[in-house]
Amino acid sequence: MPLMQGQNDTYIAGGKTTDDWRTFREQLDHQGGRDLWQRAFEDYFLERLTLRYLEPIRILQENGTFQGEGFSIVAIQCTLIEFLESTVQGTQYRYPHRGERHGEFEYSSSREVFVNFLCNREPFMRHFDESLAQSFYEGVRCGLLHEAQTKNGWKIWARDTNRRRVVDGQHLIVFRDDFQDALITFVKWYKTALLSDTKLQHAFIRKFDSLCA
Repeated sequence: MPLMQGQNDTYIAGGKTTDDWRTFREQLDHQGGRDLWQRAFEDYFLERLTLRYLEPIRILQENGTFQGEGFSIVAIQCTLIEFLESTVQGTQYRYPHRGERHGEFEYSSSREVFVNFLCNREPFMRHFDESLAQSFYEGVRCGLLHEAQTKNGWKIWARDTNRRRVVDGQHLIVFRDDFQDALITFVKWYKTALLSDTKLQHAFIRKFDSLCA
């Protein structure tokens, strides 16, 4: 039987809807605790990530022919980066109309969010400085999302079999499978941190409130 939803209800994580989140949010507000935050991570964050990002990437990896699917994989990874960082910060993107300013927890520049993730989140911070992160944003993220190709000399390879790097900054290569492993490592860190870090918890609530607005 297909899933049903109300007229003003939207799926945000698998079968979980905006109404489900609002009900669950009240439990987080009044009870909190590690068990509830474990559920928040698994039922909302990880479920959304798995179905919308991680599983599609896995399917492309396992059924690829090395004839171009790397562009799709890295394009998905680039959209995932912005979601991960904006969740950690508890912010949402809003396109500003003329004369408008974004609010305290809004942003209008993806560049800043993207670069902040690469330069400050493990394990990516081991591979990127600000200059390389800016180059990656312009040549890979913007190139793929705007023109369906990398720009400024950037290339996509499957894996760095010898050194297991996510990028080769000297030759401007992104290793998309190693990059994916690094994203999974970050998600595992986030799971552990979310259970006890109240700053991350408040940011999580803001992010999912914005998804349900």
